[in-house]
Amino acid sequence: MATTATRPNPHPHILVFPYPAQGHMLALLDLTHQLTLRGLTITILVTPKNLPFLSPLLSSHPSITPLVFPFPSHPLIPPGVEHVKDLGNSGNLPIMVALGKLHDPLMEWFDSHSEPPVAIVSDFFLGRTQCLATRLQIPRLTFYSSGAFVGSIFDYIWNNVEKVKSLSEIEFGNLPGSPVFKQEHLPSLFKLYKPSDPDLEMIKDGHVANTKSWGCFINSFEYLEAEYVQWLKTYVGHNRVFSVGPLSLIGLDVSDRGNSGSVSEMNDQVLTWLDRCPDGSVVYVCFGSQKLLRKEQMEALANGLEKSGTRFIWVVKSGTTQQQVEGFGVVPYGFKQRTAGQGLVIKGWAPQVLVLNHKAVGGFLSHCGWNSVLEGIVAGVMILAWPMEADQFVNARLLVDNIGVAVRVCEGADSVPDSDELGRAIAEVMTEGGGMKAKAKDLKEKALAAVSHGGSSMKDLDRFVEELGQLGG
Repeated sequence: MATTATRPNPHPHILVFPYPAQGHMLALLDLTHQLTLRGLTITILVTPKNLPFLSPLLSSHPSITPLVFPFPSHPLIPPGVEHVKDLGNSGNLPIMVALGKLHDPLMEWFDSHSEPPVAIVSDFFLGRTQCLATRLQIPRLTFYSSGAFVGSIFDYIWNNVEKVKSLSEIEFGNLPGSPVFKQEHLPSLFKLYKPSDPDLEMIKDGHVANTKSWGCFINSFEYLEAEYVQWLKTYVGHNRVFSVGPLSLIGLDVSDRGNSGSVSEMNDQVLTWLDRCPDGSVVYVCFGSQKLLRKEQMEALANGLEKSGTRFIWVVKSGTTQQQVEGFGVVPYGFKQRTAGQGLVIKGWAPQVLVLNHKAVGGFLSHCGWNSVLEGIVAGVMILAWPMEADQFVNARLLVDNIGVAVRVCEGADSVPDSDELGRAIAEVMTEGGGMKAKAKDLKEKALAAVSHGGSSMKDLDRFVEELGQLGG
């Protein structure tokens, strides 16, 4: 490998540092697959329990080197836990803080390496790595597993904390369309922030550091968020903002994205049921891998689905035994029997991409997590939005107000929808959503075009590799 910066390096060595949450990690591994195809030399940093997530990638690309560091201890993280799925969303803060402790071991690793990486690509929840890159005098790229709209909001709020915290409603007058958000609809970690808390101060510093990175990747595509991508480029003062999504379309073809069990048997059961339904007649209901609905929400949703008269597949996340006793994640008694001809209830995990892409499915009742949003867009279905937390309110705004491929049916993690109104909304979208249906189909075509040969996302991937190569090794 070249060690001077005077000539292009054909195979630059980069360090990839994913964040251990499913929505973050899988997308960055998909990006890593594409970067490897383009000839980059790659080392991926993981902790021991997260190494299995790399198996498909390492099998396809033996040249990738895993760098395994012990997971740093934290008083709020039980021994052996290294992934957000084992803690829920409240685990993000301690996991981010714990991973920040890898700064010194990483510095030592770089110093001892004969041919160390010439750049770092790390998740936007790992902004502390910007300090490492600065000390090493190498470029760092922030990886946004979300979209450019969310990235723009994050950049603004973390760089203007005191001003934003003092307002009940925040108008982002400098952003395209001057969107307004309630304080409670801002990302979860920001709502927790208190200047007196050293952990939260570290999180803030990490997000501010993201703005200063050499460049960034966004899991989105130009047509979907062109105005926000352009805003980001203007805000950071350079063009190294690379829209490279939807990454799930150009990653490794892994049908079972980390889920175990009798997957093929489940797929057969669901597909057999869908095959009996008319085209576009089914609404798919799922709120992601983390969200557990409480008793009143389960009842309202069940009643709404029944009253809608619409065919449905409802994926229900199961809680612990104690949570089930309290009614969390419990399907109301008699519901399955009453709707046996109308719908299908699935406990736990479902083959979401397979379901959404079936011709019988026309709508998706979703919490609007970004991965679900992209999967809905790629499937060409209309979205019924019930944002609850994190970046979901921002994503819902993009889909409903900016693009017109979604309608809001409820808002908030604790809200209980009116079952009559919910039933009417579902029925109307599924039977009369002609204009919205056409927009959803068009957006699907634009997403597929972005990752096709010569598409905008593929061009941005090539542009990154070219710019990185010019830096030398």
